[in-house]
Amino acid sequence: MTIVNADDQTGLYLLTPPKIDLAVFPDRLKSVLDTGAIDCLQLRLKDVSDDEIRKAIDAILPLCSDRDIPLILNDRPDIAKKSGVDGVHVGEEDASYAEARAIMGEEHIVGVSCYDSRHRAMELGEKGADYVAFGAFYPTQTKEAKTSVTPEIIEIWTTFTTVPCVAIGGITADNLGPIVEAGADFIAVTGGVWNHPDGAEAGAKAIKAAIAAASD
Repeated sequence: MTIVNADDQTGLYLLTPPKIDLAVFPDRLKSVLDTGAIDCLQLRLKDVSDDEIRKAIDAILPLCSDRDIPLILNDRPDIAKKSGVDGVHVGEEDASYAEARAIMGEEHIVGVSCYDSRHRAMELGEKGADYVAFGAFYPTQTKEAKTSVTPEIIEIWTTFTTVPCVAIGGITADNLGPIVEAGADFIAVTGGVWNHPDGAEAGAKAIKAAIAAASD
């Protein structure tokens, strides 16, 4: 499975909230996935046990598989490989790209955080990373951003390589236009969906509509 969009439009890469209640979250997620707005989902849980991660995968993976939406696990290639998810995303302080690829194999997605470094992105792209992620583009409440970037990094990246890139950090329906226009393959969103005042489904639809408007 790849992370390339079939329609050539910027995709919506949704991250789960850092804490989820498995008694209610799967139904909430199902409603969001059923909007048709989500192109990729990353399970991103922080400060939870391995068992909680596995239980979350067991609940979420069937929802993604039924809709042909890749499920990416953050940080943990060891759990990702054994659990049957489609891929793993690693940052600079997680497992290295080489370790993640060795565990996951060539048939699974391995994405990498590159922050504001085109050099890191180029190096890992040449080694076979399936996508690189740049950010943060805007202030975010989800996590303290290490770096700040502008859409120019996307413009430069897409000029010199075909490796897909993901933009992340504080992105909402109101501010994504310049990033889409710069050529981002995917926009990663957390709060812009889950914290939308009219509900997560409305948030997903609003972002997808804003992507379409910026693509015209």
